[in-house]
Amino acid sequence: MGRFASAGVVYLVGAGPGAPDLITVRGLRILQSADVVLHDALLSPDLLAEARHGAELVSVGKRGYCVGSTKQETINDALVRFAREGKSVCRLKCGDPCVFGRGGEEAEVLAEAGVPFEIVPGVTSAAGVCAAAGIPLTHRDAGQAVALVTGHHDPDSPDCTLDWEALARMPGLVFYMAVRHVAKIAAKLSDSGLSLDTPAAVIESGTLSAQRVFVGDLSDIGGIAEAAEVRGPAVLVVGEVVARRNPPPGPLPAGRGSKAIARSRSRLIETSSSSPSLQGGGRGVGSSGAST
Repeated sequence: MGRFASAGVVYLVGAGPGAPDLITVRGLRILQSADVVLHDALLSPDLLAEARHGAELVSVGKRGYCVGSTKQETINDALVRFAREGKSVCRLKCGDPCVFGRGGEEAEVLAEAGVPFEIVPGVTSAAGVCAAAGIPLTHRDAGQAVALVTGHHDPDSPDCTLDWEALARMPGLVFYMAVRHVAKIAAKLSDSGLSLDTPAAVIESGTLSAQRVFVGDLSDIGGIAEAAEVRGPAVLVVGEVVARRNPPPGPLPAGRGSKAIARSRSRLIETSSSSPSLQGGGRGVGSSGAST
């Protein structure tokens, strides 16, 4: 169980879908022992507070449609540079690093640069958010397969290269980053043969206390999401599994997971170090952790 960050190694770590206690044990220990943490924008402050005393936190988040976001090339360069300086680097990503998280791209850069790295998987949004909403991703009576799909691009734009006819034949679909295009996605699926009666749901801020779930079908889910003014992060779920939803009783608790994380942290040995930030002026954090 003592898997801690090593000098000169980059760890591409999945933080999970939102709630801070959904990070894996290995991911948490890497976070608590790394010299540098390059993190996404949407991560919980409670989770970032788990970085060890003296660790450098560098925000490299991408928000919205890349407005005000850190360029991927800048992130790639920083990962290589910090590792070559002998630092242990935690690249902390929402969800799973390699499910629409550019983990594969960063791994390619590190491999080409000869930098040792490890991919630490995380709970991807499709699994975590649907679980929190009470929607099974698969069900023996409702779907033997599920597809995870990016909804980032406008379905009517040339940037969108999805095979809508193939998707319409799938029994279950989860669209990531689709909040702007829910109605268009529903229309594309319907035009490709999927029944308008197919159940659908939009889940906003899944696994967090602010979670909202909106259920309809392919004919009205776009209007429902628009009327509710749904904002990201959110996923769109399409398929008969939505009709099998068994929502948990009551709202999700606020501050979920902080005590569990604190218990894990208390077992680690306090150390300290510092490192320069991406732009030469990052900030340290004051929680204890370990490095071996």
